[in-house]
Amino acid sequence: MRQVLGLGLLLCAANLFGQSTFHGNVARTGVYESAGPTQLKGVKWSFKTGGAIVSSPVIADGVVYITSMDGHLFAIDQESGKEKWNFKSRMPIASTPAISGGTIYFVSSGGALAALDIATGKPKWVFGTEFERKFEAKNLHGYPSPAQTIPDAWDLWTSSPAVVNGKVYFGSGDGNIYAVTADTGIELWKVQTKDVVHASPAVVNNIVYIGSWDSTLYALNADTGEEKWTFQAGQDNTIHNQVGFQSSPSVMDGVVYVGCRDGHIYALDAVNGKKKWDYNANKSWVNATPAVRDGVVYAGTSDSSRFMAIDAKNGRLRWNFAAKAYMFSSAALAGDLAYVGDHNGRLYAVDLKTGKLVWEFQVEASKKDPMKILNADGSLNQEAFAPVFGDFEDMYIDIYRFMSIGAILSSPAVDKGVVYVGSMDGNLYAIQ
Repeated sequence: MRQVLGLGLLLCAANLFGQSTFHGNVARTGVYESAGPTQLKGVKWSFKTGGAIVSSPVIADGVVYITSMDGHLFAIDQESGKEKWNFKSRMPIASTPAISGGTIYFVSSGGALAALDIATGKPKWVFGTEFERKFEAKNLHGYPSPAQTIPDAWDLWTSSPAVVNGKVYFGSGDGNIYAVTADTGIELWKVQTKDVVHASPAVVNNIVYIGSWDSTLYALNADTGEEKWTFQAGQDNTIHNQVGFQSSPSVMDGVVYVGCRDGHIYALDAVNGKKKWDYNANKSWVNATPAVRDGVVYAGTSDSSRFMAIDAKNGRLRWNFAAKAYMFSSAALAGDLAYVGDHNGRLYAVDLKTGKLVWEFQVEASKKDPMKILNADGSLNQEAFAPVFGDFEDMYIDIYRFMSIGAILSSPAVDKGVVYVGSMDGNLYAIQ
């Protein structure tokens, strides 16, 4: 078993209640008890970090917590937007923190899980994985470099842990799924998959559900790590584009819902893993974690830029909302609305019953559009995305382009009539 490491390597983990873990709860359903704003008044406050934000905010006891690619975890007063404390890691942080029992956990891009005192930000312990890396493959996305292994620039976040019954569960770029003790960070078990694990676990009825970039969804006994079942999604052994679980599973009423880069949303029996239905998104990645409430599954797509409502029983489309750009953000369901972001720097409030747009918020960077990558209607200007080098480096240039307009990959959190969401412009926004 791996040992707790020196504090210099710090990273982080996840949790189990209310708004204090990724996507609202450890079932990852995206449901929030508090209603959000039905009309857009504007920005209550914004908090500037020193790097892009791809993680999601969590809220506990009047404090909003957010991580940034500048390597910090920030604690921010929920009412005023003023910083209470910050913790500096040696590496960027692309996972959403989680809170449990006076401790906040997070994972950094260096392969470590850290536990901090929630009141002070002082470190309690750090657990080191074997290593961390992005998903990589030869001929990735069809780039002409057959002899070179290419890291995937679209692998944008790391696993956000879940904290349940005194255990912390998370995945790692070393291909393992880990369980460690929440109070001391001692390894309890690990399960090796065949590729990177950057999805976040859902934990329901003592089962851990989590997907790997090997296109396998794993259901594991939460106490022992023993395999209950696995589900194999699509493969793409040529250009490795239509492969892998980047989406995290959500669990509701005995069914596991999960998106996949193979262009499908799957509904699986939570007990035995048998497929109930799958929705074909026509080769458009489903990287967002599905939100589930009242018999409907909500999720966005990448290239087709659709936010969809799908019947949870039969997988039939109820409606879809046309966004303006890729949707990696996972929706928050609060009151009668879904709140979800897209890559052109907009946050949408969408009516859950009709799929109609109620309001939208646009970050200033998107309005200014310094690299002119947006059309007048807010859609992507494809000419502006013309290849520069004609190789995989163009992926990273595209990410920089999206950073320039404040793309919203962050998944919103909702509390007391306010929506909190991060942007690649480096700001955390409180929107009312």
